[in-house]
Amino acid sequence: MTVPNSADIGDRSTGAHGEPPISADALATRLGDIARALQHEDDPESVLAGIVHAALELVPHADDASVSLITGRRTIDSRAASSDLPRQVDALQSETGQGPCIDASHEERVVSVPDLSSDQRWPDFSRAAYKLGARSMLSFQLFVNGAHLGALNLFGHGVGAFDAESERIGALVAAHAAVAVAGSQQVSQLTQALDTRDLIGQAKGILMERYKITAQQAFLLLSRASSELNIKLHDVAEQLTVSGEMAKKR
Repeated sequence: MTVPNSADIGDRSTGAHGEPPISADALATRLGDIARALQHEDDPESVLAGIVHAALELVPHADDASVSLITGRRTIDSRAASSDLPRQVDALQSETGQGPCIDASHEERVVSVPDLSSDQRWPDFSRAAYKLGARSMLSFQLFVNGAHLGALNLFGHGVGAFDAESERIGALVAAHAAVAVAGSQQVSQLTQALDTRDLIGQAKGILMERYKITAQQAFLLLSRASSELNIKLHDVAEQLTVSGEMAKKR
């Protein structure tokens, strides 16, 4: 089995609608295949994309999905999102500091939200999320590793979209996905790799704006500085994003 990358997920809006219920044996086989594929995947983004793809494939009534990485209690980064909706909802959770993803990561393993228009647990978040198009949600804890936490989020376009079967299968998908990144070293590598990728992207953006150059040219400048100064590319990018200045020889 090949784990898809983010581009393979597409804007999926049907989930498991219209498909016959999967048998227990077929589900167990499929989950085993997914867990093994994820364990052998080296690219962090592909791991997260594989988790989202599996959730959309297997969980009944899942219209959209994403993996959220949470740092502290407020900073939420939406990864491998199947559409703009999960990204917008995660941005809203970061802005308000509340929501099912945060609770699933910090306090509860599973958080069910049948109707975002009337949910009282997160007053600043729920109605705004409903206006964005999220009618119901399921959030599952994936991992906790120091300051980094991960959650799998499922979205329904209708109120009360998810039933007991959705929650059961979603929990199984999340459990198998968690096993794939269960080792602390794997989780650490995953989060560090994603953080590094974002940091380098920010540094490239600064150089592109400052010197009116392409992304490739900006990356070459960062790589050249890393090589000449004999310091890691991550450290070059971090200094640029923090101070606004490229690292120099001492």
